[in-house]
Amino acid sequence: MKKAQQGFTLIELMIVVAIIAILASMAMSAYQGYLIRAQVAEGLSLSGPLKRGVASFVNETGAFPTDNAEAALEVAGAYTGTYVNSISVAGAVISIEYGNDANAKISGETVILTALNNVGSVSWTCATGGVISETYLPSACR
Repeated sequence: MKKAQQGFTLIELMIVVAIIAILASMAMSAYQGYLIRAQVAEGLSLSGPLKRGVASFVNETGAFPTDNAEAALEVAGAYTGTYVNSISVAGAVISIEYGNDANAKISGETVILTALNNVGSVSWTCATGGVISETYLPSACR
């Protein structure tokens, strides 16, 4: 006796497609957050020379520089990246402005690094300009 061929019913196939769609949508949102955190991290990485310049100025003079020029740094627009428009110094604050190819959730927004003079060393804290979600900040900033 021959067995009748059996396959999946239309309902079973639709359930599998729905499950795959749900899993894909969850994965896409998680990946989106990861990409934005990587873009914010680029700004923090590019701020390294500015942090060293400010720390050097503080160690030499005991005060914070008023701008990039006083800290012997290039103009703010010289510090750019794929996702960063500019990085500027104003006293104890370094402002990282995002733009260029940055995600719409951070484009035009700012991450602020604030210095604290510890007499002989400078420590940094970071915060958003108020609009970028804390979830997009790297772990060092939370």
